[in-house]
Amino acid sequence: MATLLPGVTARRVPTERLTVNVLEPVGRTGTPVLFVHGNVSSSLFWQETMLALPPSFRPLALDLRGFGDTDPEPVDATRGLDDYVDDLAALITALDLAPVHLVGWSMGGGVLLRYLLGQPSAIASLTLVNPVSPYGFGGTSGVDGRLNDPAGAGAGAGAANPEFVQRLADGDTGADSPLSPRQVLLAHYVKPPCVPAHLDMLVESMLSTRTGEDHYPGTSAAADAWPGLAPGDRGVLNTMAPTRFRISDLSTAEPKPPLLWIRGTDDVIVSDTSLHDMAYLGSIGVVPGWPGDEVCPPQPMVAQTRAVLGTYGDYREIAISDSGHSPHLDQPAAFRAALIDHLTASAPSSLP
Repeated sequence: MATLLPGVTARRVPTERLTVNVLEPVGRTGTPVLFVHGNVSSSLFWQETMLALPPSFRPLALDLRGFGDTDPEPVDATRGLDDYVDDLAALITALDLAPVHLVGWSMGGGVLLRYLLGQPSAIASLTLVNPVSPYGFGGTSGVDGRLNDPAGAGAGAGAANPEFVQRLADGDTGADSPLSPRQVLLAHYVKPPCVPAHLDMLVESMLSTRTGEDHYPGTSAAADAWPGLAPGDRGVLNTMAPTRFRISDLSTAEPKPPLLWIRGTDDVIVSDTSLHDMAYLGSIGVVPGWPGDEVCPPQPMVAQTRAVLGTYGDYREIAISDSGHSPHLDQPAAFRAALIDHLTASAPSSLP
């Protein structure tokens, strides 16, 4: 099937690290805006948003390594998200985009937080869309991101559902199981009963995810603590384990580009009651043997994000009601209004 919307082109851009697939509307010039997708997706998720931006902006979207049509280089999870961060930096250099407006969704938001700490002067503005907690995904508690277990038990590749991984690997486009990519998108990426436009294209985007030990979900290790699994050293999910990815303080970023945090109020992935957090699933009886709140409380992902963004100083939080993990899909008008307002207010001509 055709995966590019009318008016969008794709090209593979060589960089010093790998060749990156980049989408861009035809004939656009102006201030660059670079979109970074989340886990189990690709640049295709951003097409409608890119086409909706005013003509004063030049929107682009990249595929991260192991997704879409970018080179499927292995992911070294011992570096946290830094393989993706360095790839992003190499693309921005290759295309001479800096200073660039950056928009990152979910895992892509975590990539941008790391890029912010290393390259703040290259950023014109930053927009985080339902970003992964600055303390990673799973295995922590409290707004200060305390590890529930020193090994990060409950986080990483072992927490992935094996049937979902197999359906990704098999290229399943059907709807016969709640664990098919299509049904996961409809139940978890967007708030039901939303059926986003171009659903088949979005499913194809999910299926572009490379699977295996070097990609999604990655390797896993045994743990003494509940639920008996800990992060491995390779692959996507381990990059966001709290033993690999932790940002407790953003105050050192200088300069501090304008920062907007957009989140869906009904997100079930990045949430204080996340249906993908082993501790929360244990607390509601889905995963057996949960040792209780004293030992392994659910991760307050939204509260952690708010606390760490507070160390940055001035930022804006916009909560979009009746929206899930992907407000750009299930509440596109509200999302675009917030994004365009932020980009326009952050344009160089409006800065002191």
